[in-house]
Amino acid sequence: MATFLYKLGRLAFRRRRFVALIWVALLAVAGVGAATAAAPAADSFSVPGTEAQRAFDLLDQRFPGANADGATARVVFRAPRGETMKDPANKAAVEHTVRALKSGSDQVDQVADPYLAKTVSKDGRTAYAQVTYKVTGFELTDHSKDALKDAAKDGRTSGLTVEVGGNALQAIPETGATEVIGIGVSAVVLVLTFGALIAAGLPLLTALIGVGIGVSTITALSSALDLSKTTSTLAMMIGLAVGIDYALFIVSRYRAELTEGREREEAAGRAVGTAGSAVVFAGLTVVIALVGLAVVNIPMLTKMGLAAAGTVVIAVLIALTLIPALLGFAGKRVLPRKERTAKEAGGPGAEGAARRPNMGTRWARFVLRRPVPVLVAVVLGLGAVAVPAASLELGLPDDGSQPTHTTQRKAYDLVSDGFGAGFNGPLMLVVDARDVHEGQSAKSAAAQVAAKVKALDDVAVLTPPAFNKAGDTARLTVVPKSKPSSVATEDLVHDIRSRTADIAADTGARTLVTGTTAMNVDVSQKLNDALVPYLALVVGLAFLLLMVVFRSVLVPLKAALGFLLSVVAALGAVVAVFQWGWLADLFGVEQTGPIMSMMPIFLVGVVFGLAMDYEVFLVTRMREAFVHGERPGEAVVTGFRHGARVVTAAAVIMISVFAGFIGSSDSMIKMIGFGLAVAVFFDAFLVRMALVPAVLALLGRAAWWLPRWLGRILPNVDVEGEGLREPSAGEADAHEARTPERV
Repeated sequence: MATFLYKLGRLAFRRRRFVALIWVALLAVAGVGAATAAAPAADSFSVPGTEAQRAFDLLDQRFPGANADGATARVVFRAPRGETMKDPANKAAVEHTVRALKSGSDQVDQVADPYLAKTVSKDGRTAYAQVTYKVTGFELTDHSKDALKDAAKDGRTSGLTVEVGGNALQAIPETGATEVIGIGVSAVVLVLTFGALIAAGLPLLTALIGVGIGVSTITALSSALDLSKTTSTLAMMIGLAVGIDYALFIVSRYRAELTEGREREEAAGRAVGTAGSAVVFAGLTVVIALVGLAVVNIPMLTKMGLAAAGTVVIAVLIALTLIPALLGFAGKRVLPRKERTAKEAGGPGAEGAARRPNMGTRWARFVLRRPVPVLVAVVLGLGAVAVPAASLELGLPDDGSQPTHTTQRKAYDLVSDGFGAGFNGPLMLVVDARDVHEGQSAKSAAAQVAAKVKALDDVAVLTPPAFNKAGDTARLTVVPKSKPSSVATEDLVHDIRSRTADIAADTGARTLVTGTTAMNVDVSQKLNDALVPYLALVVGLAFLLLMVVFRSVLVPLKAALGFLLSVVAALGAVVAVFQWGWLADLFGVEQTGPIMSMMPIFLVGVVFGLAMDYEVFLVTRMREAFVHGERPGEAVVTGFRHGARVVTAAAVIMISVFAGFIGSSDSMIKMIGFGLAVAVFFDAFLVRMALVPAVLALLGRAAWWLPRWLGRILPNVDVEGEGLREPSAGEADAHEARTPERV
């Protein structure tokens, strides 16, 4: 592989105008396609295989026009102290608002009048009108949302407190500002790393081109492939991260080759042949992690993973072709001015500086002298941080997790105070009595279900069964006593399902539990069940891939175990802050609660890709030094001398990008930003920079051991670039003696 990539790098360097033109043309074509494409499909959230989803599907069949999955809004009214909602002026204001809600948009399906629906609290001060829409929350137009807000605003003019909850006002979080901050920090770090504006600008330029092509292509294909508006979010985040990383690796190696005195074209070829090989395999590990999201079997998550994987492939191709082409245009200006001047004057320049130990060299030697204390400190430290992960509770956000200043949270609190916390998350029971046993009827089966459910402790309200026109399916609404995201409500969902299973066996009528709260419970369970298979698939495939890269058994095993340690520690930190409330004020966490269900798998997928980037780049340089004749300890020092600064820069960039999201007002975005930033910090600086050299120091030559029979089976991809070097006979003999298992 190194030889092929070496030739590719030299070709791109020589034909730089042609290569650059191709990528500019691709960017233009993708941009035109995105600009002229049909509007992206509306986001839909379906979870095949769950009971809640089957119930939604059954409602669509048996209750035509019911819009079970349509958007909802709950407009909550609170009368001033000393007044009630039954006072004539307040009642008139509510009825006026209800009329405005009905006429505000043609997407409105129904509006329940609080006085007719009897949704007025016992003390008379609070009431709410339930608004249902014909479309999902993602399909609501801005006009419909504005009409909802305007109706609430009109209600406030009468002196009432009016707040709006539900998913009708949900919005896709805007990430533009944080991305700009992240790019700005990246630019500063790159300038400090390279000491030259040209070298610092190349990774940013190529990363933006790759993200532009990837996101524009997703937008252009959104209608044809049924991709939603949110599909490009993960693609943008991952594409920017790996795009900067991969370009950083190759530009850094190119500068090192120039420093050793090679001509520019030769330096570009060798940079792509060596660092480019690491980029290819690092990219493959990221693709495995993203494509593996399909294991969860949530269509939206699968599409996001595939789209992001495509963007990663583009980033790899750009790194292998466009980077050497742009290096051809840049010339030696990728080196700092002092190095260029010294080199032109015939002085030692960077070569003399290279003889002085840099920070990476000094750190590697420190770890090699004290491997056991470093190893114990890292493992115990990360283990301590990981302890809270044992109490991880998963859930999906509701209005109760919104910031306290939002209208959704205010509506949630008003309903909780006036009616009870469970009114914010009612459950819906669907009794399918089409195949009841002989001698049974749909009404008797529904009555038995109602009696069983009403006897449960956590049930506050149970509505009578409402049948469809055919009379073979009934709906019942259950209001829990507990809030939607509580463990008690989750237990109630499971209790209802277990109790009604006996009725199904006796009568033949099956009962399904659905609603937003039940869907959240099912999604959390599905994601929790998929986490271990996902980890096994991703880590297993990556282990095999890394075994091919490093031609070792213990090095890939160490990489996988180190990643698991950093991820569990990151989950522990997330639980401590967002579930337990530790340092909540410092990070602006207004409401603690269950961790978002998608967080663990999302964290694993994103961080695994970045962690393997750092592992491959750092350790392949060690492997390269070992194969070329250095002792195991010397090889570790060489890897850190050349790679520590680059890996540090890449990690700081990613931490800065992710940490920018901690300032978001959306609690879920804040949680994701915090989790990713902490995970990258743990993995890059504690696992890759401390745990890896400590383990390699203890293993010594055994780290690169590979059974002969396995060495004959595994393909020799030559990631270390041995094929680019013509060793002397003595070196060849020594190398053969050190690595007899090599094919």
